[in-house]
Amino acid sequence: MSETVLEVPDLSLVVLVGASGSGKSTFAAQHFGPFEVVSSDHCRGLVADDVNDQAATSDAFDVLHHIAGVRLRRGNLTVVDATNVQPDARRQLVALARDHDVLPVAIVLDLPERVCLDRNAARADRDFGGHVVTRQRDALRRSLRSLRREGFRTVHVLSSVEEVAAARVVRTPLRSDRRNEHGPFDVIGDVHGCRSELETLLGTLGYELVRDELGRPVDAAHPQGRRAVFLGDLVDRGPDTPGVLRLVMGMVEAGHALAVPGNHEAKLVRALDGRDVTVSHGLETTLAQIAAIEDDDERRAFRERVRGFADGLVSHLVLDDGKLVVAHAGLKESYHNRASGRVRSFALYGDTTGESDEFGLPVRLDWARDYRGRATVLYGHVPTPELEWVNGTLCLDTGVVFGGTLSALRWPERETVQVPAEAVHYEPVRPLVAEVPVRDDDDLSLTDVVSADGAGRGVETRLAGRVAVAAEQAAGALEVMSRFAVDPHLLWYLPATMAPAGGWAEAPDLLEHPQAAFEAYRKAGVTDLLCEEKHMGSRAVVLVARSRDGLAPWSQAGGVVHTRTGRSFFGEELTVALLDGVRAAAERAGLWDELCGPAGGDGSGGADQWLLLDAELLPWSAKAEELLRTQYAAVGAAARAALPAAVVVLEQSAARGLDVGALLERTRQREVDAAAFTEAYRRYVWPTGVAEGRLDGVQLAPFQLLAASSSPSPDRDHGLPAHAQTFGDRDHGWHLAVADRLVEADPELFRTTRRHRVDAADAASCEAGTAWWTDLTGAGGEGMVVKPFAGAALRGPKGVVQPGMKVRGAEYLRIIYGPGYLRDLERLKQRQLGRKRSLALREHALGVESLARLADGEPLWRVHEAVFAVLALESEPVDPRL
Repeated sequence: MSETVLEVPDLSLVVLVGASGSGKSTFAAQHFGPFEVVSSDHCRGLVADDVNDQAATSDAFDVLHHIAGVRLRRGNLTVVDATNVQPDARRQLVALARDHDVLPVAIVLDLPERVCLDRNAARADRDFGGHVVTRQRDALRRSLRSLRREGFRTVHVLSSVEEVAAARVVRTPLRSDRRNEHGPFDVIGDVHGCRSELETLLGTLGYELVRDELGRPVDAAHPQGRRAVFLGDLVDRGPDTPGVLRLVMGMVEAGHALAVPGNHEAKLVRALDGRDVTVSHGLETTLAQIAAIEDDDERRAFRERVRGFADGLVSHLVLDDGKLVVAHAGLKESYHNRASGRVRSFALYGDTTGESDEFGLPVRLDWARDYRGRATVLYGHVPTPELEWVNGTLCLDTGVVFGGTLSALRWPERETVQVPAEAVHYEPVRPLVAEVPVRDDDDLSLTDVVSADGAGRGVETRLAGRVAVAAEQAAGALEVMSRFAVDPHLLWYLPATMAPAGGWAEAPDLLEHPQAAFEAYRKAGVTDLLCEEKHMGSRAVVLVARSRDGLAPWSQAGGVVHTRTGRSFFGEELTVALLDGVRAAAERAGLWDELCGPAGGDGSGGADQWLLLDAELLPWSAKAEELLRTQYAAVGAAARAALPAAVVVLEQSAARGLDVGALLERTRQREVDAAAFTEAYRRYVWPTGVAEGRLDGVQLAPFQLLAASSSPSPDRDHGLPAHAQTFGDRDHGWHLAVADRLVEADPELFRTTRRHRVDAADAASCEAGTAWWTDLTGAGGEGMVVKPFAGAALRGPKGVVQPGMKVRGAEYLRIIYGPGYLRDLERLKQRQLGRKRSLALREHALGVESLARLADGEPLWRVHEAVFAVLALESEPVDPRL
């Protein structure tokens, strides 16, 4: 028997229908994945520990519907394995599919009754009588003709064992799913019959028109293979709707364009079908222009062609790996790549209240203001006088038919192109300017970082995929950020934590050793390494504008200097002074002109230019003075006061013959440890003028240039001060060379970060790197950070790559683990580093993601989503000493 192909949409609810014994479960297992199938028997077992407990059927189907609903919400194809022979059972499943805007598909196994009875008889768990199968078969036979009326978009019926065996399920993408189409595209807003302006726009975009024997444009092709995408409302109101349709239909048929329908096309189809419609809002113009075609045969053929073209358009298209969605009136994220009546309605008409305004037009809800999807959405429908990005969406209807402009967006370049209207072709019912909604594009919402149902959420990153954030983590981070952080407009990045290296067998007296870091990178296939001096200070992110009035109104200091938790290091006066110093040093070093362009090149005098630096702020005491006084100094002072007296008492006791020798030795060692502990933390403390409101003694040790402003683009203004360029593709040598220029420009404010390059595949080079670290820590340094010289991509040729590993010196670790930690070294060597390393990878991916979103000109909430997640992850239960 020839193969039977059963087409099933990629995202759909597949309902298996058939009497007991028809082989539904076997069919499901053969053609679908184990997690795609939701079985009523399995759900019955979940709730009753017995798959045959009919008393649990109601609860079992509650569970089945819930699981199926969650899967559909998440965009997963779902198969329901149950008899489904009763109309009510199917009705609930069709309703479930509609609730999640997916297509319901029925696969019916209409096998002979004898086959079902014999199969049940062969199974020990099927002890019900044959009358049950008979009843189910009768119900199924009565339902066959009504399945499509019940709402099933596709019905496949298999009527014999041979047909079931020959069946092959083929998954087909939805018509809206064009993710494999990557463009480049030129997305064009509402044309409304303005053929001449459309020709001008296509010419400006570089398309070459193709004309028929009468000189009419019937196609347009781009020499570089670009394609146009039309956002609907091609028809009505304008002077030449037939001309627009000939051109656009020809482009679509030739593969030079894509199109989605507008509400005006939908109404035109109904009119051409002879249905009762109100001939208004320009439809009367279109019908008159079509009727004016003199040749009867041409007119009939044209009407049929237009009707077929407009009726065949899909409500929306998902393009370029899901990065771009086009729909006439826009589309909220939960409707992307879904298929239902309400998805089509939203795509055609937008989100409306059902009310009318004073002009008799629908009152529309501003869906774009609340949009938080990853895809860029381009749409039209509501004419606006100016193009304005809102949360990654852009309306391209700029009212050409009303005397405005015809607009297009080049994708992926995100460049806009506009041509003016040649005349006011149609007087608008409502003034064009009144259509502009009031939008706060940089609004932040609680649901950007906390899911509405209180559950955890995830952030998609380029480097590490989806990074999960638990609800309790988000709650703590929200408290910190909302109460203490700098202005969110200027909080673009939070540094990641860093994992330590482990020990080395050949150095049993050290908890951390460079060779452990070198070996870890070598195993991952990364051998070109850079060892950077680790400064004992406080991690600081420095955002500085070229002029003090830059970054206004969010900062009066021309920038911010914030901690790893987003808090400002200093008050306004000290911040101004510190940023003035950074600003001036960058000027002397030539960084502004080199990285951001000459001041005043855009007429702003450099007000829109800025640099974002990752650095250490020294000394440690400048920020941690309270910690030093109340904890470290207190411990040292108490030990220095108590232990010498304890030694004297024990020595006297020993002199009188008491057996206190072991205790005396331990106490003497504790005295030595206490002195070493005090000496260790004092190395990182020196006097500053911070308490008196001066920067005397404060230094910055920059080690990475995170980002810098690029030329501002008004077409991509998303509520952030200026667009960025990031430097993650530069090696660490380049970053430190930039830092060296700042040190040279102002050696009092900036401190050099010493470095040493190591080839992890060369034993001699590794030994030299270890010696460099030994000298560094022996001279009082904290230690070093080992990094891949080329920068971290989180994946090496042979495995996961840490962005950096810290190797701290033995004396510095006294501060971390306590004065006598060396006596507890064996236990400390059992530290579990896996969670810390996982945390470092995730936070690094989030940091890279926040900067990438900033550079892409994404909305503020998108940048903050990644920034906030870094802060949230800091509440993970990881040993803070690591």
